[in-house]
Amino acid sequence: MNLLAFDTSTDTLSIAVQAGDAVWQHTGPGGAQASATLIPAINALLAQAGLSFATLDTIVFGRGPGSFTGLRTACAVAQGLAFGARGGAGVPVLPVDTLLAVAEEARHQHGCTQVVATLDARMDEVYVARCEWLPAQNGGTGHWRTDGDFGLCAPEAVQVPAGWTLAGNARAAYAERLAPGALHASALPTAAALLRLAPALLAAGGAVPASEALPRYIRDKVAYTAAERAAMRAAQATHAAQAT
Repeated sequence: MNLLAFDTSTDTLSIAVQAGDAVWQHTGPGGAQASATLIPAINALLAQAGLSFATLDTIVFGRGPGSFTGLRTACAVAQGLAFGARGGAGVPVLPVDTLLAVAEEARHQHGCTQVVATLDARMDEVYVARCEWLPAQNGGTGHWRTDGDFGLCAPEAVQVPAGWTLAGNARAAYAERLAPGALHASALPTAAALLRLAPALLAAGGAVPASEALPRYIRDKVAYTAAERAAMRAAQATHAAQAT
């Protein structure tokens, strides 16, 4: 299949194009820059692969959780490109959970098969999900089993079972506050991970019409109010005073 995949849920923009067994990748700054650079980078990568929107079969994107702005960008671009592909006939989209992509990248890069996937949710919280890799059996393909619901909690509340690996980008933000005794693997929800996940998800009927290119939000609050920030600073000052 000819697939286009991209993820804008973190501070890193990741794009990948697959034509048959060949894959082309692009990585760049994410965040606010992704909305301006995503489409030009997609066009350039498609040209490198010798593909066009007329030859794509499916558009794969990271649906979240993650950056609110990044998720809206990914959904809007996936929807617009999917509607216009194949001369306006359109192609389906495949929304993929970003925490699942974190687990897949940890497996690919580090061989992890039991993963507590985390992403920095800002506001002193992390997104978290347990993901376990189930090897292929009876001629089938391996696949991930995940929690039904993804979590959102303080970094101190994340529990990592013995033998499991904490993966993601949250450890860089919270250091020893986040599962200090656990094994750790740095991993992002890359577009290449989305492509590796795509065959099983497509086989399971995960592709949807372009109109259903929707984000997966875990919370609906983007930032603290001024009063909440003041209360947090006061609490931190009190905690610091008590510790001295």
